[in-house]
Amino acid sequence: MRGSAPEDEKRFHRPALRRSATAVAAAVLLLLPLSGAPSAHAGPPRTDDLQRAFTDAAARFHVPRSVLLGVAYLESRWDAHGGAPSVSGGYGPMHLTDARTALARAPEFSEGDEDARGDEARPRKKVPADAAKRAVVPAELPARLRTLTTAATLAGLPAERLRTDPAANVLGGAALLAAEQRKLGQTASSDPARWYAAVARYGGQDDMRGGQAFANEVYEVMRQGQTRTTDAGQRVTLPAAPELAPDATQKKRLGEPAARASAQSARTPECPRSVACESVPAPYEEFGDGDYGNHDKADRPDDQRVSTIVIHDTEGSWETTLKLIKDPTYVSWHYTIRSADGLIAQHVPTNDVAWHAGNWYINSHSVGIEHEGFLAAPDAWYTEAMYRTSARLVKYLSRKYDVPLDRQHILGHDNVPGTTTATIPGMHTDPGPYWDWAHYFTLLGKPFKAASGSHGGLVTIRPHYERHKPVYTGCEKPGDTCAPHGSTAVRLYTAPSESAPLVKDIGLHPDGSASTNGVNDIGARASTGQRFAVAGRSGDWTAVWYLGQRAWFHNPHRAPTAVNAKGLIATPKDGRQEIPVYGRAYPEKEAYPAGVPYQAVSPLPYKLAAGQKYAVGDRMAGDYFYAPTFDVSKHAIVRGEDVYYEIQLGHRVGYVRAADVEVRRSDS
Repeated sequence: MRGSAPEDEKRFHRPALRRSATAVAAAVLLLLPLSGAPSAHAGPPRTDDLQRAFTDAAARFHVPRSVLLGVAYLESRWDAHGGAPSVSGGYGPMHLTDARTALARAPEFSEGDEDARGDEARPRKKVPADAAKRAVVPAELPARLRTLTTAATLAGLPAERLRTDPAANVLGGAALLAAEQRKLGQTASSDPARWYAAVARYGGQDDMRGGQAFANEVYEVMRQGQTRTTDAGQRVTLPAAPELAPDATQKKRLGEPAARASAQSARTPECPRSVACESVPAPYEEFGDGDYGNHDKADRPDDQRVSTIVIHDTEGSWETTLKLIKDPTYVSWHYTIRSADGLIAQHVPTNDVAWHAGNWYINSHSVGIEHEGFLAAPDAWYTEAMYRTSARLVKYLSRKYDVPLDRQHILGHDNVPGTTTATIPGMHTDPGPYWDWAHYFTLLGKPFKAASGSHGGLVTIRPHYERHKPVYTGCEKPGDTCAPHGSTAVRLYTAPSESAPLVKDIGLHPDGSASTNGVNDIGARASTGQRFAVAGRSGDWTAVWYLGQRAWFHNPHRAPTAVNAKGLIATPKDGRQEIPVYGRAYPEKEAYPAGVPYQAVSPLPYKLAAGQKYAVGDRMAGDYFYAPTFDVSKHAIVRGEDVYYEIQLGHRVGYVRAADVEVRRSDS
């Protein structure tokens, strides 16, 4: 999503699906006695109510409780989200869907003046101005997006009740699973191994590629076991069953899934075998006056390696996103992941350069992954199926390209720097403060843990996602307060007090105005997993070096929002009062051969003063991929002698010349 454009947010987001007070009152009138749900006269809900709801639903519909728990965990991690729908219109622990409204939102790149390519050597890429009007809303929703009304009928309960009452939602999910088992000609067995096919149909509905991957993940969850306290304070446990495996006949009942490569292309997707993946190619073709799109053929060699993976959200539905990726006049990215079941579509080969980040240097060294979602809709939650599939894909790419699994190499789109001062205000801000980086990196096998004592010199931002709920504004319209929700980001102040002004971002707010609490304003925000050099401590507050200034965040001992760390830091060399920072690591002018125009490396408006320290993410020689034409024979890679370090500059990363800094360990 575009940063600092609050007036345009009305166009980016659907009307809120939160229930009004009238709707809630009407739902209360519909409530029927239901085991596992507290009555109107009961006291505070018990912390085992949801666990009992799974037990009761399993008994009523003769579905093994472990299967119900496994399906619900993969859908929602057992959270109810206060009755709010997911990005694909799914409600409650069982993610029962009713999603017509969810399809009518605008895509991420839709304002007509976006420059996802980010390269002055080619005319600015113009996204068609009517892109926001091209949302795909089919006359009949796919089966995966309309399971709630079917579940309500099967359970004999009002649909509104399945949206708002977690116990009723679990009953509906159990009824739906039992119905899928009957359709397969199976009895309601008490053996979890005999429910694999029904679980796949529950997760895939109209797409068995996603369904089988969904079922595989559910059975993995059941083997591992899980225990968790939900967003409503419910303690739920799924005991581990390490020997569990689907019955050998189950997969045969599903029939053969569709081929992994689409009919449009014989290309085999680059995906791990453990996920469902299809090929939906982005076109590489010319159109009008030598223009072309929507990516560049590159066949990246080792020294033009992929070193970064960029996490995006689509700001539009799966259907709309796939329509747009097929448009050669649009922009591109490498993969899209579907919310409902985690199905992956690959659009651009990873050796080619997609136009997704708004920074050509990042584009030429990265893979971009879009996730069906909306950054400024805190209640429109991401499914566990999507988080898990994405993590599997990122681990696969990490192994393939030797990309370290840390927040210096796994960036959000909101961490990508502008290439020049003029481009900073227009850089995108997805996936935003509600993407759960801590959970994501746990799934990647790299959880954020303390790596040092208090003398390590660095901190890693790590608030408790569910309990950390800073106030944001502008989710639906400018000035409005967003719904309270867990967040990965901490807010940064000029002094150790919440009454102090927020730190300034002169690039994002060139008029010198202060940063704000706006959901798209990243000027005073540090996010989970990012590492910063410590600049001071005062009681429950910690200061870090951030955009050339000392920035304070609340970090109480009893509920810390960061953990101590150590690593490499960069600081201006002795004798330098201040040094520049850049948005790209391009080579020096002398490196450019005849016929390739020099790309100036202009400094950003931030200055790093003597004595300041910044966490180092990577070291790289300057290079530039010259690709302004459809004819790949005219492409070139310019390599120079200048060496750069990537640093955690602010919320976004930046680059400093090795000649300008001293690099050493933070604890030395």
